[in-house]
Amino acid sequence: MAARAWRAAGVVVLGAALVGLAWWGSRPAAPQYDSTAAVRADVQATVEAIGTLQPRRYVDVGAQVSGQILRLAVQPGDAVKKGQLLVEIDPSVQQAIVDGGRAALAGLRAQRAEQQALHTLARQRLARQRQMESGNATRLEDVQTAEAEEAAAAARIEHLQAQIAQTRASLQADEARLGYTRIYAPMAGTVVTVDAREGQTLNATYQTPNVLRIADLSSMTVWTEVSEADIARVKAGMPVSFATLGAHVADATANGGAARRWSSTVRQVLPAPPTPEGRAAGGGASTQAAAAKAVAYTVLFDVDNQDAALLPQMTAQVRFVTAAARGAVAVPLAAIAPGADGAPQVRVLRADGSVQPRAVRIGVQSRHQAEVLDGLAEGERVVTGERPAERGVRWFKL
Repeated sequence: MAARAWRAAGVVVLGAALVGLAWWGSRPAAPQYDSTAAVRADVQATVEAIGTLQPRRYVDVGAQVSGQILRLAVQPGDAVKKGQLLVEIDPSVQQAIVDGGRAALAGLRAQRAEQQALHTLARQRLARQRQMESGNATRLEDVQTAEAEEAAAAARIEHLQAQIAQTRASLQADEARLGYTRIYAPMAGTVVTVDAREGQTLNATYQTPNVLRIADLSSMTVWTEVSEADIARVKAGMPVSFATLGAHVADATANGGAARRWSSTVRQVLPAPPTPEGRAAGGGASTQAAAAKAVAYTVLFDVDNQDAALLPQMTAQVRFVTAAARGAVAVPLAAIAPGADGAPQVRVLRADGSVQPRAVRIGVQSRHQAEVLDGLAEGERVVTGERPAERGVRWFKL
């Protein structure tokens, strides 16, 4: 009997143990939290955009006269001084026009000298007629004829004077056009493009053909296209920085792949978006497609380029700093969520593993972080993610 009692008691104990283990195996485990500590950091709110580098000062040098290019004295990349000879155009036609104008002017001056002599003779005749008239030795008709001849001679001189002035002005214009056959640099800088070749014939009848462009590369302007959704946040005087694809490649070896960044301030926000080239002409693009294109506004800022690291037409990856907070208590954006009242809140992870929802006041926000103005202290841990624990029954084989 005693043995049976012991066996029955053992069965009861074993059953209770199995029930307890089954209950323990099916009990839900506590969720796992991803967390991070609130830290002191600099937080910046930014607007990202793409820009193109252009020289701040440049000039397109064109030809003001038609003719064949006899000599092109510069090539792209050459540094030039103001007043340096750039291009020589065949001057033969212009030289012939100038020579003809000078000959015509000389002929008019000879005619003027002749008329001045005739005018002197006419005045002398008139004087004699008047003297004879005082002694009743001539007719009134002869006196009047002498007066008319003197006035006509004076008029012919005035007419020749006007012709001489007109011819002189035309000659000055022709001489100026002759001077245009030699093109000089209007400013010091670097030749960035050459659009003509030696032997090419230029036609300047209806428009001025561009020959080359000179630019001062010591200072560059970044022409940035900012979306209409962000343009209201960009203002003149705002801090801005940018990097270029070329700078990243050049610095990849020297700086371990870190791209060089240039800093500046916004100079101007143009009040209207640029008009797309060729919209009026069409060129195969429909008006509906042009209208559907996103609107972008142009923002300008300047940057020093004394080391010549920046080149025209480079693409700039621009970042406008619209707001900044230095040394702020910052948390990842993933830790912030709207509460029941819609206000932002975080979940603070306590030392015992429990979570406490807490309302916070948010300041500057970057793409990854947010400044916490109130409601959270430096060092407190906030939940950034949660992984639910698996549920199930664990079976044991005896």
